[in-house]
Amino acid sequence: MTGTEASIPAPVDSFRAARDFLLAHRDDYDTAYREFRWPELADFNWALDWFDGVLAVERPDQPALWLVGPDAEERVTFAEMSARSTQLAGWLAAAGLRAGDRLLLVLGNVRPLWEVTLAAIKMGVVLIPATTLLGPADLADRIERGGVSAVVTASADTGKFAEVSGEYLRIAVGEPVPGWLRYADSATSMEHFAPARTAATDPMLRYFTSGTTARPKLVEHTQVSYPVGHLSTMYWIGLKPGDVHVNISSPGWAKHAWSCVFAPWNAGATVLMHTVPRFSAPDLLDVLLRCEVDTFCAPPTVWRMLVQQQLARWPVPTRELVSAGEPLNPEVIEQVRAAWGITVRDGYGQTETTAQIGNSPMQPVTLGSMGRPLPGYAVTLLDVVTGKPADEGEISLDLANRPMGLMTGYLDDPERADEVMRDGYYHTGDVASRGEDGYITYVGRADDVFKASDYRISPFELESVLIEHEAVAEAAVVPAPDPVRLAVPKAYVVLAAGYQPGPETALAILRYCRQQLAPYQRVRRIEFADLPKTISGKIRRVELRAAESGGDGRRPGEFREEDFPDLRG
Repeated sequence: MTGTEASIPAPVDSFRAARDFLLAHRDDYDTAYREFRWPELADFNWALDWFDGVLAVERPDQPALWLVGPDAEERVTFAEMSARSTQLAGWLAAAGLRAGDRLLLVLGNVRPLWEVTLAAIKMGVVLIPATTLLGPADLADRIERGGVSAVVTASADTGKFAEVSGEYLRIAVGEPVPGWLRYADSATSMEHFAPARTAATDPMLRYFTSGTTARPKLVEHTQVSYPVGHLSTMYWIGLKPGDVHVNISSPGWAKHAWSCVFAPWNAGATVLMHTVPRFSAPDLLDVLLRCEVDTFCAPPTVWRMLVQQQLARWPVPTRELVSAGEPLNPEVIEQVRAAWGITVRDGYGQTETTAQIGNSPMQPVTLGSMGRPLPGYAVTLLDVVTGKPADEGEISLDLANRPMGLMTGYLDDPERADEVMRDGYYHTGDVASRGEDGYITYVGRADDVFKASDYRISPFELESVLIEHEAVAEAAVVPAPDPVRLAVPKAYVVLAAGYQPGPETALAILRYCRQQLAPYQRVRRIEFADLPKTISGKIRRVELRAAESGGDGRRPGEFREEDFPDLRG
């Protein structure tokens, strides 16, 4: 070996140096953001180099995974998970799976989910995670567009594939199913696994987006864009080695990989999953308290359920509380802070990226703000008309400083990929504003922001006011046609427990909005209804806008300002 070769650090050393830098500057945002650099990696395999080579060696007896169910608990150490995933990789290879093959993973939060994830990464097999809520038509779409070579799913879900054509390896977790390999057989396998190196640019993950506005897009990530890219997510959450981390997320969505795999295991933390068939806020709070959870992440929907409880009854020892998926309303943050003395820190990212923006640990939090650009991300707001940098505009990433956590593109739609990567920027499709302090506040999806009486309306801003009213559990604001103003803000409202839809409730909410909002922002119509959502829980405002596009006719159950004499004018 020459002196030059000896000076080049191994891939895992470069990764570790970047990770350790962020851990060392966890409480010093300015230094972390200014001096962090992504590691330069030609080849890298996170499962082999980091999980097996470091975590399983340095933390062999620490639980990597802690499953807490209503009747049983299971802890799997880093050493056990390393050995088991290697055994599984040998069994899958013997079954015919090869590097570059695509594996559709359709499992709930069960141990095999993490075993398959690690085994596939070790093999260079491309994972396509999918939620168990998908039906046969959606599964067929994923198998066809994803070029699937193998499927791993629960025995109870194999029936969904009965009419899904294609030549793919079938593996069932659970009871034996005719025509399917039995996953349990891999536990006694003695097949040898010979790992091969993977290039940093090799594909590792393909995600179908949740489809809030259109057909789900097929996003591709590489062997580094998610494992290494989630160093930004680790930093935002505030994870430390040895932490116990809980994230509320369903498998199949990118946020599950964010906070149930890569970010916590980058830090050397334990992933704790509360495995219950149906969400229960009191049960989850019991787990946070009893298991002494250090860091906790949940989407806004869960936070809104939690604040319906008397949180002070659960004096949780949690150090860090974060939220992602959609912006978290300031009212919810205030309620948690009043009960626990901890501020929930919001963050922002996409399936296409890792965490881009966040309120990082030990930094001031401006309520309603997503925070500041995270280490490794150069964020620019581009005016939606001129395309020039502005104080308010589309959240965009400078490709001259391309973040490692950015996708390679949309696999089956090169035109759409070119569109979002145009003019030297990756365009997120989300609009935000930047304050003088550098903090960024979410305005809305570019498609959701609308004009009323020639004023720009941010649905999120109005929704944040609406849920401050005690009768409102959830709300979504869209434009409704109006002969004078062209459009007026209309709120679709889900009521809190104990409140009934009707004119009295509508009047109370409209009057409250009149008091809290500027005249041009005023919510002028209300309809009490369930909100259409994707199976990942995001509101599909596109459906609500479509319901309003048929003209100015009054919808059943709709209440308007003009219905109430004291609100006219």
